[in-house]
Amino acid sequence: MNVSNQPTQGVLRPLEGITVISLEHAIAAPFCTRQLADMGARVIKIERPGVGDFARAYDERVNGMASHFVWTNRSKESLTLDLKHPDAEAILHELLGQADVLVQNLAPGAAKRMGLSFEALQDTFPKLIVCDISGYGEGGPYETKKAYDLLIQSESGFVSVTGSANEPAKAGCSIADIAAGMYAYSSILNALLLRARTGLGSQIDVSMLESMVEWMGFPLYYAYDDAPQPPRAGAAHATIFPYGPFPVGDGNTIMLGLQNEREWLVFCEKVLLNPAMALEPLFASNSKRVENRDVLRQHIVNALSSLTIDEVVARLEAAQIANARVNQMKDVWEHPQLKARQRWVEVASPVGMLPTLKPPASNQSFEARIDAIPALGQHTEAILAEVGCSPEQIETLRQAGAI
Repeated sequence: MNVSNQPTQGVLRPLEGITVISLEHAIAAPFCTRQLADMGARVIKIERPGVGDFARAYDERVNGMASHFVWTNRSKESLTLDLKHPDAEAILHELLGQADVLVQNLAPGAAKRMGLSFEALQDTFPKLIVCDISGYGEGGPYETKKAYDLLIQSESGFVSVTGSANEPAKAGCSIADIAAGMYAYSSILNALLLRARTGLGSQIDVSMLESMVEWMGFPLYYAYDDAPQPPRAGAAHATIFPYGPFPVGDGNTIMLGLQNEREWLVFCEKVLLNPAMALEPLFASNSKRVENRDVLRQHIVNALSSLTIDEVVARLEAAQIANARVNQMKDVWEHPQLKARQRWVEVASPVGMLPTLKPPASNQSFEARIDAIPALGQHTEAILAEVGCSPEQIETLRQAGAI
């Protein structure tokens, strides 16, 4: 994998000058604030002394650091602060007085009990944007219910349409957390634009459930008015065929994506080398092909059984049929397209330099910020000094277990 160094100095980024205080753990809020940091915001991550964000301990796969944490926490500053300590409130209020955004995904109701709700803060900090990320949102019978990624995948109906015909499956990544994190990110950008017009902050209430249900639009409307929902079809498409994985002769798998009748005709002629199949009544429309997918699948498998993956891809490319290889993670690290576009750069961390992916949306006007992944409490003393704490006060706080 080719990794280049990423310049981070002397570049004007859209969120330069914006300060974010984040009471965050796991994935949804850290993923949101990492996007803000990528765009130049200063993100101060407040962590529990001695333990920190519990995602730090999920695993040790990245030279001793946790894979989730490495992914979601570059370009941040880590401040250890026990929010239940009597001296914590004054420190936090000093920080909020200099901040533009407060992000939190604490346990349901925790922020409100600590006096950190938008209502409690808006008189003192009228320009502050408060973004609350939770499983089910404020109000309603599920407001205080615990929520994790898998549970929201289940509640949103995602699991019911994912997997094989015999067994449901979750997504292989934290899809509900990612959805909520990205809606929080875009909503904070909206709130900053709104504040530029009104001069006032606002409250953002992001629910993981609603984020995932929004993404379930196709299955929901497919099942409109009590119609049957899409069947689970593994890696294949539930309502379009052929669209999904097919084995080829050398033991590899090709992913096909046919979208219309023109492509079906070309596929039969130039890939299967059987133009007559396109005229078979059993396969004359997408609905017919879905209805008879088992028969058609066997025809396709037989036609590809004598070919290597490279030969199949060559035929598909010549026919301009959408296709993909079914890559493993090791293949993604070495993906030729990511290499050619120089998407991998290096990021500093407590365990040395690590590869990291540039943000997916490039802008020709600036380079994204990619600064170090912080050690637990790495910036505590510097941040406390900024809010007026003397070295003696900092040591007293340390001795008391407040930091």
